[in-house]
Amino acid sequence: MADVTTLSKEQVFDWLSEVTDPEIPVLTVTDMGVVRDVDFEGDEVIVTITPTYSGCPAMKTIENDIEDCLEKHGIEKYRVITKLSPAWTTDWLTDNGRQKLEEYGIAPPAEKTTDKSAITGGKKVVKCPQCGSTNTEMISQFGSTACKALYKCNDCLEPFDYFKCI
Repeated sequence: MADVTTLSKEQVFDWLSEVTDPEIPVLTVTDMGVVRDVDFEGDEVIVTITPTYSGCPAMKTIENDIEDCLEKHGIEKYRVITKLSPAWTTDWLTDNGRQKLEEYGIAPPAEKTTDKSAITGGKKVVKCPQCGSTNTEMISQFGSTACKALYKCNDCLEPFDYFKCI
């Protein structure tokens, strides 16, 4: 059993960096910014998480994986709290997470803030993670999961997912 009184938030965040996202296994829940906070109440560890989408089907799995991680490190008393406000944004993705997405073949969000191209009528420039070309086009607003859109590169002709800006 771990002595919670000697633990730091940084130590628990470090442990949680072992927990991968079930939909994009090259990312961790800390890369994603899903883990919002770690706190302590007496001998209990409290982990606050925020889903990327309010209806994200992976959240129960993420919660269970966080609990397994805490237990693996000797934490017996814990709570995982889901907090919806403020809503998750792609701004919470770490730079390391963005790089991992691209290396995995998913184009990371093109902007650091919410995408407004649908409102302004502008065309979003999305770089192909395969060849680096910006000569790309959206095929479908929804890709393999709701948080991704399906794109095609007009140069290398490869399809790829684009992680939407939220």
